[in-house]
Amino acid sequence: MNETIQTQLAHRSIRKFKQEAISQDIINTLVDVAQHTSTSNFRQNYSIISITDETKKQQIATICDQNYVAESGHLFIVVLDQYRNYTIARDKGVDTSVLETTDRFLAASMDCALLTQNMVVAAESLGLGAVILGSILNDSKAIIEMLELPEYTFPILGLAIGYPDQEPQLKPRLPKQFVYFENTYTKFENINNELSEYNETVQTYYDLRNSNKRVDSFSNQMSTQMNMRHPKRMQNLERLHEQGLLKK
Repeated sequence: MNETIQTQLAHRSIRKFKQEAISQDIINTLVDVAQHTSTSNFRQNYSIISITDETKKQQIATICDQNYVAESGHLFIVVLDQYRNYTIARDKGVDTSVLETTDRFLAASMDCALLTQNMVVAAESLGLGAVILGSILNDSKAIIEMLELPEYTFPILGLAIGYPDQEPQLKPRLPKQFVYFENTYTKFENINNELSEYNETVQTYYDLRNSNKRVDSFSNQMSTQMNMRHPKRMQNLERLHEQGLLKK
């Protein structure tokens, strides 16, 4: 156990921030950390956009349906970016159709996810709180237009950071035997019964936590989410195709 691991094990998403500015030095450091994240084949298929325009920040908060996005100390949008490498290859007269493949999309998506998590760990080590925003995909078309994203790019995640103004409880994770296996995948014959103790733990967590009170088991949450189909999120494959991505 060391300080880095202690920070990681204490991770909690922060959704309430103090009205305290974050220095440009910290912003630069977080971007540096992102740039030193592992990247597939050295392609660096990402760009990071800071949202400093308050109007745009509020518009993104509205898209996310989360007011705290507008109240955060700083907001990043992490963009899957194959456009830069597309222009390099195009100008050299090289065929770029590989950028339309699932293989390249998955690799670029992983670049984005990895660097976002690295930024979270770095931010928390500096005493900041953070929350990753998949909710920017509630209206990817609006985000694309707002940020003037070219072809072969796509907004993957948002990241809101700031000085925490809350201390939420740690959310209980699945017991290790449900997520960690050796050599082969383990299937559970009666998983809801086997999750009964964890379901009780989750219900207790929601019953006791201070904000957004909700009493629901993990099994019920996962079952209910099968019916969650945000209309614009269901159009994201079309948006990806419009950006020249994920066609093959």
